[in-house]
Amino acid sequence: MEKIKEFVEKGNHLMSEGNFDDALGLFEQALLLNQSDPDLWNLKGVALRSLGRYEEAIDCFNKSLEIEPRDRNAS
Repeated sequence: MEKIKEFVEKGNHLMSEGNFDDALGLFEQALLLNQSDPDLWNLKGVALRSLGRYEEAIDCFNKSLEIEPRDRNAS
């Protein structure tokens, strides 16, 4: 799980710099290790939304809510 944390930290840093493509890749790598984490689906959704890929982002947010229906972070 340490690798997931590393992917998320690097991805968040890239997002803060506006590098959404590379951040998306890191979030996707994290999801390969744990597809049942709603926070990872949210992060992927945010990156996709930032890239203007709205339908894919909605799918990610819905997946997050499917995993955790009370997830307040799914936007």
